[in-house]
Amino acid sequence: MSTTTAELLKGAAELFPGEVVTSAHVRHLELPYGAGRFALITLDNGFDHTKPTTFGPGSLANLNVAIDQVEKEAADGDIVGVGITGKPFIFAVGADLKGVELLKNHDDALAIGKGGHEVFKRLSGLAVPTFAYYNGAAMGGGVEVGLHCSYRTVSKALPAFSLPEVFLGLVPGWGGCALLPNLIGADKAVSVIIENSLNQNKQLNGKKVHELGIADAIFEGADFLEQSLIWTAQVLKGDVKVERPDIDRGEAWDQAVARGRFIADSKVHGAAPAAYRALEIIAAAKSGDLQAGFDAEDKALADLIMGGELRAGIYSFNLVQKRGKRPAGAPDKSLARPVTKVGVVGAGLMASQLALLFLRRLEVPVVLTDIDQERVDKGVGYVHAEIDKLLGKGRVNQDKANRLKGLVSGVLDKAEGFSDADFIIEAVFEEIGVKQQVFAEVEAVAPAHAILATNTSSLSVSEMASKLKHPERVVGFHFFNPVAILPLLEIVRGEQTDDAALATAFGVAKKLKKTAVLVKDAPAFVVNRILTRFMGEIQNVIDEGTPVEVAEKAVEPLGLPMSPLVLLELVGPAIGLHVSETLNRAFPERFTVSPNLAAVVKAGKRGFYVYDSGKPELDPEVAALLKQGDVVLTEEQVRDRVLDAVAQEIGLMLDEGVVAEAQDIDLCLITGAGWPFHLGGITPYLDREGVSQRVNGKPFLEAGIASVPA
Repeated sequence: MSTTTAELLKGAAELFPGEVVTSAHVRHLELPYGAGRFALITLDNGFDHTKPTTFGPGSLANLNVAIDQVEKEAADGDIVGVGITGKPFIFAVGADLKGVELLKNHDDALAIGKGGHEVFKRLSGLAVPTFAYYNGAAMGGGVEVGLHCSYRTVSKALPAFSLPEVFLGLVPGWGGCALLPNLIGADKAVSVIIENSLNQNKQLNGKKVHELGIADAIFEGADFLEQSLIWTAQVLKGDVKVERPDIDRGEAWDQAVARGRFIADSKVHGAAPAAYRALEIIAAAKSGDLQAGFDAEDKALADLIMGGELRAGIYSFNLVQKRGKRPAGAPDKSLARPVTKVGVVGAGLMASQLALLFLRRLEVPVVLTDIDQERVDKGVGYVHAEIDKLLGKGRVNQDKANRLKGLVSGVLDKAEGFSDADFIIEAVFEEIGVKQQVFAEVEAVAPAHAILATNTSSLSVSEMASKLKHPERVVGFHFFNPVAILPLLEIVRGEQTDDAALATAFGVAKKLKKTAVLVKDAPAFVVNRILTRFMGEIQNVIDEGTPVEVAEKAVEPLGLPMSPLVLLELVGPAIGLHVSETLNRAFPERFTVSPNLAAVVKAGKRGFYVYDSGKPELDPEVAALLKQGDVVLTEEQVRDRVLDAVAQEIGLMLDEGVVAEAQDIDLCLITGAGWPFHLGGITPYLDREGVSQRVNGKPFLEAGIASVPA
């Protein structure tokens, strides 16, 4: 028994009072073909097969005890090999993050890294071959425990496999950075550790895990363990030879690391350290000195655990996985009404995207209307074409495709289309008079119980409903574009919206698999208000005389998914101008309307940039339109001004009760605007940089929330 390891884990366990401890059961079996007696360790944390198996100090201690047992058996010649697998559908999904965020000093953080290494390394040090059987979801430490084994198999049914640490602000710290490049080569390892992580934590399936060479064999899910054990027997008897390609430790390794740095630069612009620390370890792993790599992982892990990025990453993860699934302020779900038919007013691109989403998720009749038959036909045609794409990709079968197509229709007569609809959403031109007219027409033909929803991005839901006989059934239902990708749904309660309408809206949002946040009926709600203030300050400094490239580069340290003007291009300059005009009318002292943006829109330009060279360059025609003053700011001055403006606006929004708490602001920015996980949305970043204190006199979050506990 490793006394040092046991003592290390016992001390660390005191730091994880809420750990859900994983057991490690050892059972023995006789392998086929007379291969001999075999020990199989199964990781399990209970009968609930939806509950992920994780590793904290207590779990590592249990695995350590199991290894004590099989180590003695291996040394005595009582077994020919050791395998490790998970409970049904879940192998193991990594470290227990609930405990990590409670750590208060560097030594404690270092103990966690060392504890994982000391236990996992014992698998590779056994006197017999070891096998990992990835039977289900495997992430982080779950992947790494398998990397310490001699051989690995994977299930074809495995849905999710990743090393997501960089995404959260860590490095794969229990062997991933050192072992994976030495197994599959540096370039493939960079894809798994850096590229996939920074691509919104992209997951691998079983087939891809095998293709990359992480697993030596792949088997069907139905009898995965049985087939893995047959294969194990063949390997042990020498009937199957596992051959792995030679690893290129020359220039190709260095090129892979350089590619990783390019990816990191393009995603986080040097603002988040985790990717760069991981790349340093991968670069050093070229020597093949695994212990040096493990030591470097320990140090990087401890440094990052005590840094702001990880705390913000865990905070973001908890927002999306917990708060996003239990929306603050949502009414009793028992008040929600059933939705058996959906009406969509409009048949343009946004309306058609909404129709497709409702159709796919609710699988109920969806009917579109518009002002002429050509538009209606185009909207229905768009939905049909998208279903055909799903069929072509194998995501739906022919029967389901036919059924979905049969559920969508288009009519000109609202009475014909909406007389039996339960939920009707409008997605027409963003002008209050137009929307009021649409709702008046809908109310005249819709059943009394129907919910009337608006997809407005900035207009008052209360004003929209003010001329109706029953304004209590009107609710804001603001999606973000592209509808199929961005999870956020801002649900807006108007002044007279009742609980039944609101509960129905939240019920529908859940069925649509959207992250719903309750928002007060205030100009531009949450995301558009913050982004407009953010973008407005960028436009202001450009109008005043700061060069476009300086203004853009100033906010790169935030590590945003795209620059402000590229974002403006994605949103559309005309929409950006419209929202800024709306907010200018509401808050003229803080929101301006850029004359240069107005000129760009008037000229019909789709953005500030052209891409003829393959990268964004200021459009000469736009440059000719710009009229600038003579006030030129530095990047630091621009950044301070922009962040001060955002901090002020968020403070005012919280004072106004636009959302319940700062956490909802961050949840909205993460899920509706792609704000980076490593920032924690925006408020933890503003707190860390001292902007919140400077502008509002206090931080947005208490110490220990997205930061090291006091």
